[in-house]
Order: sequence, then structure tokens, then C-alpha cells
Amino acid sequence: MTLNVNFIVQVSVWICIITQSDLTRSAYKRWHRISFSLKFSSTKKEMAVEKHEKLQKGIAEFYDESSTIWENIWGDHMHHGFYDPDSTVSVSDHRAAQIRMIEESLRFASLSEERTKWPKRIVDVGCGIGGSSRYLAEKFGATSVGITLSPVQAQRANALAAAQGLAHKVSFQVADALHQPFPDGQFDLVWSMESGEHMPDKTKFVGELARVAAPGGAIIIVTWCHRDLGPDEQSLKPWEQDLLKKICDAFYLPAWCSAADYIKLLKSLSLQDIKSADWSPFVAPFWPAVIRSALTWNGLTSLLRSGVKTIKGALAMPLMIKGYKKGLIKFVIITCRKPE
Repeated sequence: MTLNVNFIVQVSVWICIITQSDLTRSAYKRWHRISFSLKFSSTKKEMAVEKHEKLQKGIAEFYDESSTIWENIWGDHMHHGFYDPDSTVSVSDHRAAQIRMIEESLRFASLSEERTKWPKRIVDVGCGIGGSSRYLAEKFGATSVGITLSPVQAQRANALAAAQGLAHKVSFQVADALHQPFPDGQFDLVWSMESGEHMPDKTKFVGELARVAAPGGAIIIVTWCHRDLGPDEQSLKPWEQDLLKKICDAFYLPAWCSAADYIKLLKSLSLQDIKSADWSPFVAPFWPAVIRSALTWNGLTSLLRSGVKTIKGALAMPLMIKGYKKGLIKFVIITCRKPE
């Protein structure tokens, strides 16, 4: 039977009253400190859980609202495109650039071109409506499973897979990336395209990516980061922190980290072939293109129908551009491999 701490403290008080001994009074004080510490720890844990659940709810609702408008205008790949720097792009260029982003990511990760070494099992962490999952499954002849916090996204992703004759190869479900519903070592390719920025616990996030990766499996993380700190810096500048906070509030993001932070976490897990690159110049045309699309008649009417959260996100897009131009926001690729 588990004894209640409050009950033990109360018993200690009565013993103290009866005996008036210094030893008993000392024990009571110790129990009081223990009781307070346990209560404080429990309260902190409850607050952390509540904060995490609130963030998850906000993310899910944001993508529940915005996924349809995104698909209608930009297609089923809910991520940046890879462009020639300083180029001006149309929507059709953007869709080709999204595929290029996938291909460039695979190339950067040095995935073998030998068919016998292609990944057979893939997980898409933060899958959106499944564009990457379906593309990768078709490219490699693999099976792929995608996870998202948004029920709307999961339902739409499964519908698109069925419509494209891929339901037997690709599936999607609602799940938490920090607590993935998969056994250890299941996937040859662990893919995270622009989902890491939503993770409140980067240590847990990276740990889960490594856990579900098979021995020898590749891990690809493409994400927004803030700039690396200089040798004499302990934190970002106040104006930088303020700008990121405004973006976080609009897009339901927790605290940001740098590419250096990610690399440190990957090294702590003894992962191999770790490398990263700043791809900011190659995605710079993206946000101006999104803004231009939002200012069309179709974009404006779709935006007004989508909901408050989507409108709030759209209004924050100039902040992303400012962050890019100021060198604060970095679009980073980080890849590694799990030891054999």
C-alpha cells in the first residue's frame, strides 16, 4: 500500500505534540520539506503538461484550418521549395521547387542510388497532407507512414493516398512526434520536413527520431532555426527575441534553437555522419511568393473563409521575411545516420 505524504506529516505532528522531543520535531521539519517539495514538483509537472497540451491543440487547430487553403493554392507539399537564389517564382515554379527540395535533401543526406540500398520503410514526422510520404514511397518503392497532430490533415492524406492508388503503401495517423507509436529501430529513413520548429522539447524530439531509426538508417531534419550564437554570446539580442516571439505566437511555435543546438543533441546520441547546411538563400523567394498568392482574389476569399488562426499566420509572413533578411532566421538541413 502507498502511504499518503500528508497523512505521514499529520502523524508526525501528533507525535511531536505528545513527545515534545527534538528528534521528532526535526523529523517533522524534514517531512514538511519533503511534502512541500513533492507538491511543488507535482505542480510544475502539471503546468508543463498543460502547456504542452495547449500547444498541441493550437498546432492541430492551426493546420485543421489552413491545410485546405494551402492545398488549393500550393498543392499537397506543405513545405518550402528549393529555388535559385534571388529568383522570382510563380505558383507552378513553386510546385516544381517543392519536389526539388525533397530531391536536394536526399542528395545532401547521401542516400545511395543503388536500388538494393534504398529505404524500404519510411516515417514522415509532421507529414502535413502526405505529399512527401507519397513521393518517397513511389520513388523508392517503399512503405511509408506519416504522423501529424491534425485530424484534418491525416484524413485528407489518407484520402489522397487512396485516390492515387497508394493506400497499400502509405498510411497516416494522428500521433505525437515526441511519443511516436512505433517500436525501436523500425524505419530505414526518418524524415522530418519543417516539423522540428513545432517541437517544445528538442531533446525528446531528436531522441525519438533516433529511437525509431533502424541501424544504419538515415535521419533528415529540415527546419527553421535561429542563427548560431557567437563565441561571446549567451543569448539572442532583445530585438531578435522579440521578433521570434511574435512569429511563435502566430504560428504556434515553442522556443527556437540553432543548428548548433541540433548538432550537439545528435552528437550526444552517438549518431554518425552528422552534417548541416544553411539553405536560407535557396528558400528566400518562398515567403514573397506566398504573400503574392494571398493577395489574389482566390487567396483573399480562401483566407477569409479559413479562420482566425490562418489569418493571424498570414499577417505574420512579413515578420518571417524580416527575420530572413536580418540573418536571424535560418532554413537549415541537418542529416545523420544511426550506427549499424
